[in-house]
Amino acid sequence: MKMNSAQIERTLHQLQAEAIPVEHPVMPQLERLFGEHTYFLDGNGLNIVEPVEAEKEKSNGQQGVVVNIASWTDASTASLEPHPPESTDLVIDLEIDRRH
Repeated sequence: MKMNSAQIERTLHQLQAEAIPVEHPVMPQLERLFGEHTYFLDGNGLNIVEPVEAEKEKSNGQQGVVVNIASWTDASTASLEPHPPESTDLVIDLEIDRRH
């Protein structure tokens, strides 16, 4: 999913990662390989956030699950190896606080 700046900020408060800026030279290649998403780099590799359906009726907020799509090839974190998407246990609350 492609996120707006508020969603990216909320995600970064919940995930120790770095968002790859839209203007970064690697973005065309990432979008060719994985589609249009907001991409995050963390200690595990390259991640995206996919929306999840709220299973509880009480939960009206938008949530997304962190999905790892490429892992670091070694401890130097210099190279990534793509692999089939792997959902993590981390669910991000994307609901923007609305103050009236």
